Amino acid sequence: MNRSQVFDQGLDLVERARAIAPLIASEADEIERTRRLTPAVVSALIENGLYRALLPQSLGGTEAPPEAFMQMLEEIAKADASTAWCLGQCTVCAMIAASLDHDTAQEIFNTSPGILAWGAIGHEARAVEGGYRVTARWDFASGSRQASWLGAHVRIVGADGAPRKNADGSAEVRTILFPVASAVLHDVWQAIGLAGTGTDSYEVADLFVPERFTAFRDVPSALREQGPLYRIGTGSTFSLGFAAVSLGVARATLDAAIALARGKHQSLAASAMRDNGAVQGLIGRTEGDLRAARAYLYATASAMWRDLCATGEFSAAHRSSVRLAATWTIHQSARVVDTAYHMAGATAVFRSNPFERRFRDMHAIAQQIQARDTHYEDVGKMILSGDR
Repeated sequence: MNRSQVFDQGLDLVERARAIAPLIASEADEIERTRRLTPAVVSALIENGLYRALLPQSLGGTEAPPEAFMQMLEEIAKADASTAWCLGQCTVCAMIAASLDHDTAQEIFNTSPGILAWGAIGHEARAVEGGYRVTARWDFASGSRQASWLGAHVRIVGADGAPRKNADGSAEVRTILFPVASAVLHDVWQAIGLAGTGTDSYEVADLFVPERFTAFRDVPSALREQGPLYRIGTGSTFSLGFAAVSLGVARATLDAAIALARGKHQSLAASAMRDNGAVQGLIGRTEGDLRAARAYLYATASAMWRDLCATGEFSAAHRSSVRLAATWTIHQSARVVDTAYHMAGATAVFRSNPFERRFRDMHAIAQQIQARDTHYEDVGKMILSGDR
């Protein structure tokens, strides 16, 4: 399959996402109430192959280019941010398949439902004969309530308890994978936004993980798949995906404000909001801000992908560019949501209207690691060193 065919297949994912968006929007209240994606939504995502967007083609996945993956998440986020967030998380987690042997990856991703989720890095696993043993608890496992497998990124210690080192002297970190039935999930996600993501904690006790169910994440030399997608790594792909989610939330919120302004009359005036010059100007400027943020993010992703396909290298400069574009896009999206929320006035505070939840969801997104202000410092340091 050539690059144009892969891109066409990726765009088909976008169309499928657009087609199921009305279903997701109709389930959004229940997702918020139960703090879980509903069975109908999960089934639709699975049946349309959206969880398999970044899975290797050798395993029956789409192996979609970043732009198609991002557009898919944008469409879902317009309907419900929690659904898009879970989809983004689990889709990127599936990229680990590129570092597993084929039979192991088949067992994980081609046994229904074939969904993997993981949380933050932490703790250690002890090397034993044939694999590793681990007792630990991890947090922030978005999508874990739909998953059939869980993962964890752990430091490895030898049988003597001494930390194992890589050739460059850094700590050896592996991603271990195990069935969700091997873990205890803790219902801890009581959050201001993204309530439906089920971003809970999970725990294992003296769990044995066979060697073949471990992998080095985002290590190019450990890849078993040669597609350029897997050179990007999960870290930068998370950034692109979650920035796209923020764009979807911002688009839906601004569209809701535009629809409100078209029909609402101001309380002390006979004229409609749409005839107010200040409102018109604010809509125009905010629309420009959102379009600029989207164009910047996608231009960055496109330039990176073009160079990666040509050279086979995901450079430090591209990693820095992705980080900057993703961080700025999330922050700009939050500003758009804030503007739309304030524009709606008292209407925005009611749960029955399409502002309050998106306001909370957007600010939950802006608190994630992909939106940290320290990313600007990292990029600035690189620029000032002349390494960009």
